[in-house]
Amino acid sequence: MKKTREGEISRVTKETDVFVQINLDGSGKCNANTGIGFLDHMIQQLSSHGLFDIEVRANGDTHIDDHHTNEDVGIAIGQALSKALGDRVGIKRFGHFSAPLDEALIQVVVDCSGRPHLSFNLNIPSQKVGTYDTELVKEFFGAVVSNGGLTLHIRQLAGNNTHHIIEATFKSFARALRMATEIDPRRSSQIPSSKGVLEQAGS
Repeated sequence: MKKTREGEISRVTKETDVFVQINLDGSGKCNANTGIGFLDHMIQQLSSHGLFDIEVRANGDTHIDDHHTNEDVGIAIGQALSKALGDRVGIKRFGHFSAPLDEALIQVVVDCSGRPHLSFNLNIPSQKVGTYDTELVKEFFGAVVSNGGLTLHIRQLAGNNTHHIIEATFKSFARALRMATEIDPRRSSQIPSSKGVLEQAGS
């Protein structure tokens, strides 16, 4: 019987109440309701292009700003992802993808290493896209990386439209993460490390 690779997290603080459920072997079904329209749109890109089934519900202090909700959703997605990966047996571990969106071209490389690290090299020209603060993009990925145990490199190869740059980033991340989390049929019962273990740093 095939093991279900799912993770579910309920995270409640004085600032936010976040629920995330993710199925790594899904078909791209998504239900995102964070109270931040642009973030919902980006989570839909992650689900659709990664073929992950994702449900995200969040209630936060968006009357102040979007910072707490944006970061806490990233934390919960990272935790749910780590839970779904478990001991990371059999995964390909590494993934990479370059996604264009009109004039924008973004390269993402990911390693499900258990060692959190983010290299974020985007030149986002506008401070806002709609009502969303674009500096929150880095905060979101930082939270996913730290709690998901990912080494993540994001590089902008081209682009001058803020929406295109950010959306291409999420699409590229989705495809790279899909590649990295897929099961490698040549070592489906082995941990993809010469050390024999992939541990979440700080766990």
